[in-house]
Amino acid sequence: MNRTHFVVALVAALLGGAALGYWFAHQGMPERASSPTSDRKVLYWHDPMVPNVKFDKPGKSPYMDMQLVPVYADEGAGGSAVRVGASVSQNLGIRLGKVEKSELRPRVAVAGSVAFDEGLLELVQARVEGYVTRLYVKAPLEHVRRGQPLAQIVSPAWLAAQEEYLALLGARSERGQTIRDAARQRLAVLGVPEATIRDIEKQGKTNATTTITAPIDGVVTELGVRDGAAFMPGASLFRINGLKSVWVVAQLPEVQVSLVPMGSTVTARATAWPGKEFKGRILALLPDVDAQTRTLPVRIVIENPQAQLAPGMFVSVDFEAGRTEPQLVVPSEAVILTGERTAVIRATEDGGFDVVDVTVGIEADGKTAVLSGLEAGQSIVLSGQFLIDSEASLRSTVSRLTTDEAHAEHEP
Repeated sequence: MNRTHFVVALVAALLGGAALGYWFAHQGMPERASSPTSDRKVLYWHDPMVPNVKFDKPGKSPYMDMQLVPVYADEGAGGSAVRVGASVSQNLGIRLGKVEKSELRPRVAVAGSVAFDEGLLELVQARVEGYVTRLYVKAPLEHVRRGQPLAQIVSPAWLAAQEEYLALLGARSERGQTIRDAARQRLAVLGVPEATIRDIEKQGKTNATTTITAPIDGVVTELGVRDGAAFMPGASLFRINGLKSVWVVAQLPEVQVSLVPMGSTVTARATAWPGKEFKGRILALLPDVDAQTRTLPVRIVIENPQAQLAPGMFVSVDFEAGRTEPQLVVPSEAVILTGERTAVIRATEDGGFDVVDVTVGIEADGKTAVLSGLEAGQSIVLSGQFLIDSEASLRSTVSRLTTDEAHAEHEP
């Protein structure tokens, strides 16, 4: 075995074993690199590990401890062109596709949790001192209806204001009516329920106790008093949250924030209600990026007319991202991701293949946007590209090793 064959066998073993090496050796193994005295035309020199950087003369690579490799005119401008026969191409199942211009509508799906809609919060607060004589709602999270009694209270300040208003109900003079209207307004400012004021006007008498009712339909999320308990001005008696709509807080990956415009519609699905969809819209992108997960909380309002969604439930959320402008796209199966590079195998007009480094963008509907590296109308490989990429890498490696060998033979 001469030195060239030994190099070929060694590289084939490194790429996957003797079988793969044998196949490559019989399907498209490049010949040993020509010596510097060859008549072949050199286009440029490059480092195979950094193929996109070109040099106009031979020498040592500034990137790796190795000599630059010549790229000849009959090899193709990429220096990594691979030729595969028609029968071999058919056996490998190589399929080709086209680079096209198209609009993409990416789908963004994340998980979220249901919370109360703070916009439907009602706080029943004491504006005067008093005490509770009877409590109708005795446990948190009880459902209440608008107008439903919550508690009966006694307040000396309320009783005095009611007596004052009752005494002015029969006023006939303009001055008396003005004072009467002011007394009524004072009752409202002190927090006396409107229904209690109307009872005074209708019955012509005051009540020692006043009934507090629920201002909205919802759930009592906070119960601040008990039977017989006294309270001071400013005390929170009841906190009621409506369920006509709820909020969903979803964690959106930072890289997808630009895909979700404000106000766009969303569809939520809850495991508690299989097959049912809940519609909503985005209220806000909250400025609080999680340093660990790199996600941004998104606040979504979901219509909940039947109160099927309860705070704490988990839901999956699909965002309807807006369409993008027409751009270059390729089928996602054509893109090779190695962790260090992103490449596409391009089919040339003379039947060869080139490995092209590309910059990709968003992915949607089985297509990936290409930001650089390709042009519209070019043919690309959809299947079998990994074998072609391996052949291109083998060719570049053999070329480098044999060139190093030739260089070593010419050294004194």
